[in-house]
Amino acid sequence: MADRSKDIEVIYFKAGNKVGESKVGEASAAVTGLAPGTVVADGDYKVTFKDSVTGLESAKVDVKGWTVLTPAPEAPTDVTSTATNDGAVITAK
Repeated sequence: MADRSKDIEVIYFKAGNKVGESKVGEASAAVTGLAPGTVVADGDYKVTFKDSVTGLESAKVDVKGWTVLTPAPEAPTDVTSTATNDGAVITAK
């Protein structure tokens, strides 16, 4: 396995613009700012390793696609119940 202690992981969008990079020695970087439910196809993003000493960069490799998670709605707050003859009316914000 290659020594990545001096490398930076660099992420590019398929059009060629850099969208993220890791810290030196970390083989992980994030893509952010995508809307929930966005479907990213295989190859929409590319990844390389760049030597932080020499500046040389590896060939770009396709990133496997994913779908951006959609968060669950926020939990109810200010929940109240008002008794009725056969149960209750429950309200929440």
